[in-house]
Amino acid sequence: MSQDLTAYINARKLGLKEYSNYISQGRNGYLPFLDGALKNIDIVSEVDMGIVDIPLKKIRGTYTYLRSISFARNYMPLMDVDTEFAMKWQHVYNIQNRKGLSDPIKVYEYLNWFYVVEGNKRVSVLKYLDNYSYQGHVTRLVPKYDENDRDIRLYYEFMDFNKKTGINEIWFSKEGSFQELWELIKDYRPSSRMVNEEDRFRYFLSAVYSAFRNVFYELGGNSLPITTGDAFLDFLKIHGINDAIPEDELRAIMRRFIAEMEYHKGEQAVEVQKSPQLKVESGFIGRLTGRMRNEKLKVGFAHVNDATSSSWVYSHELGRMHLEHVLAQNVETVTVTGLPESIEAAPILQKMIDAGCQIIFTTSPSLINATLKVAMENPGVNLLNCSAMHSFKHVNTYFGRIHEPRFLCGIVAGAMTKTGRLGYIAPFPVNDVISSINAFTLGARMIRPDTQVYVEWMQTWNFALATPECTKRIAEQGADIICHHNTLVNRQFSREYGVYTIKREENGDYVPEKYLAVPVWNWGIFYEKYIRSVLAGGTRLGHDPSSPGTMRNYWWGLDSGLLDFFYARTHLPVETRKLIELVKSAIISRSFKVFTGPIRDREGRLVVEEDEILEHPQILMMDWLAEGVICSMPESRGLNPLSDLSTGKIAGS
Repeated sequence: MSQDLTAYINARKLGLKEYSNYISQGRNGYLPFLDGALKNIDIVSEVDMGIVDIPLKKIRGTYTYLRSISFARNYMPLMDVDTEFAMKWQHVYNIQNRKGLSDPIKVYEYLNWFYVVEGNKRVSVLKYLDNYSYQGHVTRLVPKYDENDRDIRLYYEFMDFNKKTGINEIWFSKEGSFQELWELIKDYRPSSRMVNEEDRFRYFLSAVYSAFRNVFYELGGNSLPITTGDAFLDFLKIHGINDAIPEDELRAIMRRFIAEMEYHKGEQAVEVQKSPQLKVESGFIGRLTGRMRNEKLKVGFAHVNDATSSSWVYSHELGRMHLEHVLAQNVETVTVTGLPESIEAAPILQKMIDAGCQIIFTTSPSLINATLKVAMENPGVNLLNCSAMHSFKHVNTYFGRIHEPRFLCGIVAGAMTKTGRLGYIAPFPVNDVISSINAFTLGARMIRPDTQVYVEWMQTWNFALATPECTKRIAEQGADIICHHNTLVNRQFSREYGVYTIKREENGDYVPEKYLAVPVWNWGIFYEKYIRSVLAGGTRLGHDPSSPGTMRNYWWGLDSGLLDFFYARTHLPVETRKLIELVKSAIISRSFKVFTGPIRDREGRLVVEEDEILEHPQILMMDWLAEGVICSMPESRGLNPLSDLSTGKIAGS
């Protein structure tokens, strides 16, 4: 009696279809093989990993060329039905169906992909049956570290993570992600008391990652332009780790999460509003909304610090007080301070909503994860985050073009310096700080082309603690003017702000002598216009998760009044004042753009071509410093990397 080869015939059809598809594209249709790929690779060690549970999707190919031509790239068989190969394949299939395969396969692992040495038919059968994983004896081939090879750098990060956790199923497309995931899970303890300490990461993989992956694929997440690992890391940053969440609840959360990510396929427009275009006069909808709303609109402000210790928070509090003053009949405001710079801020934001807040402004970029989580869970409320690096469906972001008044500060400093050496005290090398340093330097060198700007990084938000030492180091370089804080507010917690000359006191300390200029944030301008637009019906409350639309970011400049620039008329010559007013007017009228080429970086490379004008994305994503800047870049970026999301990366122009 001849053997029934039905399964093999069906599998071979899948293989032939895959093979033909690749051949029609002019590509090799056979299974990849490792032996050829390693010819020019320097393997520095082979590590016996023992028996490992291998995700079948991570098995990319076989070891030798002769074995590779038996299979298509999807690991389905290609050999004729009347061959011994076909009969053996069907035999393996029958064993799997009757009692299940048990003998481990033998594989090499290279760059977190697996290549089969023994057991190709078993892998083919298991892939045909859509199994998730199978055990194999793994030998890891470790390539020589190459700083210039991104794939190898990423692989070395994976090996470190794999050594700590034993997890090999999760892979990222971005460097640093393995360390971020480790920071999230290093202290993970399973909710089940039955799990031993040594099994906690295996349990995490099963109870958290696998649960996420299954629902992610079920809801179509695999069609998104983001890897499962990247999506999973974003999910943990926003929602935290929960290994006991019911499947129905997880599915509901995931629907909102995937709806957010779908806005970043490139199909949805991102509007970067660069000047006020908010409707502030009531039309029919606004009048109708006003009649329906008997109570005042409750608006919340959430801060990481408080107004007595942070000039940044104080400036936002001035904006809140302005809002409450000009719209006293329509608006009630509340303030919450001291929020943690993590997902732990989410319950506090939720309490604000439960207390009646219909709009909440979170004033620190480090609150974006918590803001996004709460926004997705409360679609009837508007949450806005004061940042510029992301675009979201559920959260609008708002910020200012601070580089514009910084450029004017540079003009003042360049005109007033006697030594041609200036100082710049900066907190961390984050997006708006880098562009501000460059703008300041360009302004100074427009007046005095040989100007050098010495940057000192505080590496802390405690300005009072770090400023004296930074000032001393700058002064020792011969600088006579320093640029520091950008907000002119309560000076009880800081004497150093804006652009000022320095003097040395008898005790050797350097302190401000003459204040020359300062950029100023007028957040009340934004808050008033936004809330008036809501009251008028021009900006609606709430989000419809099912409806397409435009993501909006607000990025206003000097022309909006959100930012202003003050200078000391008594200390500046008439000619300098005239120049400042001329340039300021040109910036406001948009006839002059700060970052107009040619611009060279501090290594002398041309980074902005002549007449080229940098726009929103290029300015916010600057990773270079302008010619004339002298500093060493600190290792730390200053912000918690766990707040940085793959989802919603900066987009638009």
